[in-house]
Amino acid sequence: MAVFPWHSRNRNYKAEFASCRLEAVPLEFGDYHPLKPITVTESKTKKVSRKGSTSSTSSSSSSSVVDPLSSVLDGTDPLSMFAASADPAALAATTENSRKKRDRDDNSIVGSDFEPWASKRGEILARYTTTEKLSINLFMGSEKGKAGTAISAMSEKVRTRLEELDDFEEGSQKELLNLTQQDYVNRIEELNQSLKDAWASDQKVKALKIVIQCSKLLSDTSVIQFYPSKFVLITDILDTFGKLVYERIFSMCVDNHSILPVPSAAERKRAYLYKLEQAHSTFIPPPSASSSGTSLEDEEMAYHFSPENVNDTAKETCLNWFFKIASIRELIPRFYVEASILKCNKFLSKTGISECLPRLTCMVRGIGDPLVSVYARAYLCRVGMEVAPHLKESLDKNFFDFLLTFKQIHGDTVQNQLVLQGVELPSYLPLYSPAMDWIFQCISYHAPEALLTEMMERCKKLANNALLLNSVMSAFRAEFIATRSMDFIGMIKECDESGFPKHLLFRSLGLNLALANPPESDRLQILNEAWKVITKLKNPQDYINCAEVWVEYTCKHFTKREVNTVLADVIKHMTPDRAFEDSYPQLQSIIKKVIAHFHDFSVLFSVEKFLPFLDMFQKESVRVEVCKCIMEVFIKHQQEPTKDPVILNALLHICKTMHDSVNALTLEDEKRMLAYLINGFIKMVSFGRDFEQQLSFYVEARSMFCNLEPVLVQLIHSVNRLAMETRKVMKGNHSRKTAAFVRACVAYCFITIPSLVGIFTRLNLYLHSGQVALANQCLSQADAFFKAAISLVPEVPKMINIDGKMRPSESFLLEFLCNFFSTLLIVPDHPEHGVLFLVRELLNVIQDYTWEDNSDEKIRIYTCVLHLLSAMSQETYLYHVDKVDSNDSLYGGDSKFLAENNKLCETVMAQILEHLKTLAKDEEFDWRQLSYGFHLRKRTVLGTRQESLIFKLE
Repeated sequence: MAVFPWHSRNRNYKAEFASCRLEAVPLEFGDYHPLKPITVTESKTKKVSRKGSTSSTSSSSSSSVVDPLSSVLDGTDPLSMFAASADPAALAATTENSRKKRDRDDNSIVGSDFEPWASKRGEILARYTTTEKLSINLFMGSEKGKAGTAISAMSEKVRTRLEELDDFEEGSQKELLNLTQQDYVNRIEELNQSLKDAWASDQKVKALKIVIQCSKLLSDTSVIQFYPSKFVLITDILDTFGKLVYERIFSMCVDNHSILPVPSAAERKRAYLYKLEQAHSTFIPPPSASSSGTSLEDEEMAYHFSPENVNDTAKETCLNWFFKIASIRELIPRFYVEASILKCNKFLSKTGISECLPRLTCMVRGIGDPLVSVYARAYLCRVGMEVAPHLKESLDKNFFDFLLTFKQIHGDTVQNQLVLQGVELPSYLPLYSPAMDWIFQCISYHAPEALLTEMMERCKKLANNALLLNSVMSAFRAEFIATRSMDFIGMIKECDESGFPKHLLFRSLGLNLALANPPESDRLQILNEAWKVITKLKNPQDYINCAEVWVEYTCKHFTKREVNTVLADVIKHMTPDRAFEDSYPQLQSIIKKVIAHFHDFSVLFSVEKFLPFLDMFQKESVRVEVCKCIMEVFIKHQQEPTKDPVILNALLHICKTMHDSVNALTLEDEKRMLAYLINGFIKMVSFGRDFEQQLSFYVEARSMFCNLEPVLVQLIHSVNRLAMETRKVMKGNHSRKTAAFVRACVAYCFITIPSLVGIFTRLNLYLHSGQVALANQCLSQADAFFKAAISLVPEVPKMINIDGKMRPSESFLLEFLCNFFSTLLIVPDHPEHGVLFLVRELLNVIQDYTWEDNSDEKIRIYTCVLHLLSAMSQETYLYHVDKVDSNDSLYGGDSKFLAENNKLCETVMAQILEHLKTLAKDEEFDWRQLSYGFHLRKRTVLGTRQESLIFKLE
C-alpha cells in the first residue's frame, strides 16, 4: 500500500470566525414594511381646487400606502357607502326584525346542550335485560296472487296493494317461541334489514307489513323487565321506515324540479359582480353562500322548501302513505307508524305537524297499559322534538295527561299483572324511568322557570310520587334542582319507601349537586340529611352507588376532614365479606373524584383513610389502573419539585405497584406508559442542595424499577445532571468531599449502564457519562467510559428494531462515532498508554468491524477521523473543557506528537484511497467513486501528490 505524506494546514480559528460572521447593516424603517401591521382608518374625501390641476382628493388618513382593492373601486368603498346612506330608523327596524327571526330560529332548532336519544340508547339496552324466554308473533300473509301477470291499470294496482294489506292482517300467524334475549335482538335486526331490502327492491307494501308487524310487538308486556330494551329496538325500525318514506317523497320533489334550487355560491358571486359593475355607486349586498353537503338536511337547506311548491305527484304519494296507515285496525301500530312519518306532513301543509301532534297525543289515551302508554308518549315527544321542537303545547299536554293516569301504576290491574309475572313493585317502577326522563327532558328544555315550578308542584301533590320526583331530578336543569335542594330533601322524606327506594332519589339529587352549587348556608345540612339515609343502607351495591355520587359533592364543598369521614364510612361498608370485589368501577370513580379535587398531594396523602381505601383494590389490573390515574394527576398538577417524605413514600409505593405488574406478556405500549408516569415522578423529586439525599433516592429508585429500561435511562440522566449541578455549585473547583460525591455519581452510571438492553442506548449513555466525568475532572473514570463504548462497538448488529421495523444500523453507528470523535478531541492522553491511545483503539475496532457490502459508511467514518486528527495537530484546539488540560496543552506542538498524528493520518488516507481504487474497478460504482472523490476533495486540504492522485482517480 502506497504511503502519501500528510501535512495538516494550520488553522487560526479566531480569524476564521471573524471572517464568517455576518456584517451588521443598520436598517432604516420607513412608512412601509412587509411585516408592519395594516391599520384601517376612516377616510373622508372632498374636492380641493389647486393651481395646475383640475381636482384632487385630500384625506384625513396619513397613510401613503395604496390599497389595490380600493383603487379598483375608484375610491369608493361599497360597504361604507351602504352604511352611510342607510336610514337610521330603517336600520333599527331591520335589526329588530332580524333579532325576532333569530329568536324564532333558535326555538325551532335543538341545540348541542340537548342530550340526544342516541346517547341514551346504549345505556337502556345494557340496563334492562332478562334471562327469561321471549317470543315474537309473526303474521305471515299468504302467497296467492304473487305470481300473476303485470297489472297495467293504476286502479287495479291500488286494489291489489290493499288486498295484500288485508291479506297480511288476516293471514296465518307464526309464533317464534323460547328465544333468548340475544336471539330476539338478532331477529329484530333481521327484520330491520328485511325492511331496507324490501324498500330497495321497490316492495313498499312488504316494507309497511314489516313495520306494522314490529309495532304490534310493543303491545306485548309478557316479559315486562325487557320492555324498555324492546322499545329501543322496535323504534329503530320505525326510524328507518320514517326516513325512507321522507327521502322517497323528497326525491320526487327534487326530480320533478317542483322545489326551486338555490343558486350556487359561484353563480351568486358572478351575478353580484355584474350588478356592481353596472352601478359603482350602489351597493348590492351579496346573498349568503349555501352549503353543498350530501346529507338530507343539507339538501333541504339547498332548496326553497315550501308545501306550495310540492308537485301533485309527491303530495298524492304522501297522502297515500297516510291513508294506508289510517287503515291499520289496531291502535298501537297505527299510532307508531303514523308518528314515524310525522315529518312528511311538511309536504302537505305548513300546519300539518302542528295539527297532527295534538291528535296523536289524544290517541295515546286509548292505550290501557300505563307502561305501554308512557313509552308511546315518549316516542311522540322524541319525534316532536326532532321535527318541531318549537311546538311545546303538545309536550306539555303529554305530561299533564300522564299525570292524570299516573294512579293507574298503583292500580289493581297492574298489581295483578305483576303477581302473575312474579315482579316486585321496586323492580317494576324503574321500568318507567327512561320514558319519563325523556318526556321531562323534552318539556324542561329551555322551559321558563314558572313552568318548571308548576310541574314540580303538581308532582308534589300526587300520592306515591317517588317515581315522578326521580324523573324531575333527572331531567330538570341542575341549577333549578340545586337552588331548591332542601325542598327536594323534604319531598324525599315524605315519599313512600315501598315503591321507589329513597336512596335512588338521593342519588339523583347528588348527581345534580355535582353539576350545580346549592346555597352555601344549606350545604352542610344537605350532606348530613343525605348521609343519614345512605349510611343505613344494608345492601353494599345500593350503598356504593349512592356514596359514589355524594363523594364528589363532599370533595367539592368541604375539607379533607369530611372527605376522610366519607372514605372511612365507605371502607366500613365495603370491607365485610369482601364486598368491594363486586364494586371496583364505583370505587375507581370515587378515587378519580377525590384526586380531581385535591391537587395538593401533601393534603391528599394526609387524609388518613386514603391509603387504606387504595388497599381495597385487590385485583391487580384494577389496582394498576388506579395507580396510573393518581400518577397522571400528579404529573399534570404538581407545579414545583417536592421532597415531602409523605408524598415520596406514598408515590414510591404507587410506582412500585405499577412496576411490579410488568411481566413477559406486558405490551410495549403499556411498558412505555408506565415508564412515562414513573419518570414524571422521578423528575419532580428534588432535595435542593442536599445532593447526597438526592443520590440516595436515585439508588433506591434503581433497585425498585429495574425492569423498566426507560426508567433506568432517566435515572442515569438524572444522576449525570446531579453531578453537573454539583460542579456548578462548586464553580468547577471541587473539594475533597464534592470530588468523592461526583465520583460516586459516575460510579452509579458506570454500574447501571450495562444492565440496559438497547445497544445504542448504552453507547450514547457511555459517551454522555464520560463527558460528565471529564467535565468534573474524573479523567480515569472518563477513560473507563470511553473504553467501554469502544469495546461495545463490535457488538452493534447489522439490523436494529426501530418502532417495530428492522432498519440498517450503520447510519446510527456513523452518527454516534461522529459525536465520539468530537469528544476525543479534548480527551487528554493517559501517561501510561501512549499517544492517542483511544483513537488508535477506536480505529482498530472500525477496521475489524464487518461492514455491509457496497457500503461507504466505513470511509465516511475515516473522513471524520481525518477531521479529528487535523484538529488535534493544531497548536490550540477549537474548544476545551474547563479545568482539563487537553493534548494541545500537554504536548505543546511537540514534533514527536505531530509525527505520530501525521502517521495516523497517512494510514487513514491510505484506507480511503484503497477504497476509491476498489470502486474504480467496477463500472457499476463509477458514480460512487466520482461522488465520494469530489466529497473528499471538498472537505480536506491535501499536498500536491495526494491532490493529483484524486484528480487522476476522478
